Amino acid sequence: MHARTRWNLLFATMTLLGILSGCGGGGGSSSSGGTPLPARVLSWEPPTSYVDSSNLPVTDLDRFEIYVNDKGEPFTNDDRRADVSAATNSFNLANIGPPLTVGPTYYVSMRAVALTGLKSDFSPPVSFSF
Repeated sequence: MHARTRWNLLFATMTLLGILSGCGGGGGSSSSGGTPLPARVLSWEPPTSYVDSSNLPVTDLDRFEIYVNDKGEPFTNDDRRADVSAATNSFNLANIGPPLTVGPTYYVSMRAVALTGLKSDFSPPVSFSF
């Protein structure tokens, strides 16, 4: 199967393992009042295969894009975003920073990006708050 076709089929499959409260130590950006946001660590299992079950070489992945908004789906390129290396499998959502604040419910979704620039579909959203 042609590589482009395989990437178009790539996973609605990245599994978000959850958002965990972080403990102690360094970290998040400040909310609008200057108080640091508590850590909210998003962890995931990177994809290992395409939707057609063929092997996905880890060397084909460039990065993961993490999107946050306050409405859930649909996610767009206009949502707050962080890019992390394909070698990473967790991210502190407090590092996305303003305008995220303590109180509201936010939603996070991810997608994988290949070295060629092709992107997977968005993962199902997960909610969190600070």
